[in-house]
Amino acid sequence: MEHALSPTTLIELRRPRPYPAVSVLTPTHRREPYRAQDQVRLRNVVAEAKKQLEADPSVTRERRVDVERQLDQALAEVDLTYAEDGLVIFAAPGEHQVWSLARTVPERVVLSDTFLTRNLVSAEAAERPFWVLSVSPDRVTLWTGSPDRVTEARIGGFPLTRRFDNFDAERQERIGDMPSTFRDEGTRHFLKDADSAMSAILRDNPRPLYITGEQAALSLLDEIGGATKDAVHVPHGGLAHGTHEAVWQAIRPLVTAEDLRNTVAVARELEAARGRKAFAAGVDEVWRSAREGRIRLLAVEENYRVTVRGEGGDHLIPAESGELDAREDIVDEIVEQCLETGAEVRFVPDGTLSDSQGIAGVLRY
Repeated sequence: MEHALSPTTLIELRRPRPYPAVSVLTPTHRREPYRAQDQVRLRNVVAEAKKQLEADPSVTRERRVDVERQLDQALAEVDLTYAEDGLVIFAAPGEHQVWSLARTVPERVVLSDTFLTRNLVSAEAAERPFWVLSVSPDRVTLWTGSPDRVTEARIGGFPLTRRFDNFDAERQERIGDMPSTFRDEGTRHFLKDADSAMSAILRDNPRPLYITGEQAALSLLDEIGGATKDAVHVPHGGLAHGTHEAVWQAIRPLVTAEDLRNTVAVARELEAARGRKAFAAGVDEVWRSAREGRIRLLAVEENYRVTVRGEGGDHLIPAESGELDAREDIVDEIVEQCLETGAEVRFVPDGTLSDSQGIAGVLRY
């Protein structure tokens, strides 16, 4: 199952497909006893997708059989042991993908000539992803991080490894000779290669970057002065050979502190915008401003969801889930629209925007 949405991947997902491109969405759960229900719910929503395919007169039998086969293959790939809060299946003639999201999605089936991506975009923004690069003289490991975990990222050639003749890093650390290892020309070239590989990844998928390692390694990366020069350095050795849990424990305090700083900064920006009357609050007002491309900064509470329906195309009014013309992922739609128009999107803890009904924006004009 896919987790990380890069700009390149998003462009690929949004390209037109031969009709029908099927998007199947369903909420999932991380824990029992709900997980047992997820399997039944998932099979039911895939069955609904097949029913819609069969009922659509514009879908030829050949394409219907092809897409149904893709849906079956996608269903077989789903492992709900690792379920998060939402699941998205994309299927089109000759292809399929399965995405696991750390943000809930409404249950729905959409047949179109493109895949429905707004829930992926919103989940990625809510995740606030970052990179962690763990360096040592003989191994450099890359991790992808979110607010509650890190996992190893085996992309861009990582992990990078290097063989030494008679090299014993633990012994050198015990006898205090580790700094000399990082003055070695071979080590310098090794870390320079790692910096170059990281630069390529950041070009395609820019995120905040943390680097862990011995102080001597971090100093050497400073001297190299490439992509890693603007990273947050964390003097903690051993993590290039460590577990994801060890990396997370080393990084977690910094991530928590950064989230707090961001929340405070967003609150200040919103308050200043309110004072100069460049402020929008509530889903209806924010939605209209987003459609006009007026929002510069969008703030959304992490678990804010609301179901609405359009009223004459100009306003949104509250609605019940399942109601005719109900829009259950309007918040994700707003997030995607704001990102498309170059706005900054920040998710903040629940309760932060209680006086703004859970969603607010700073306006450009």
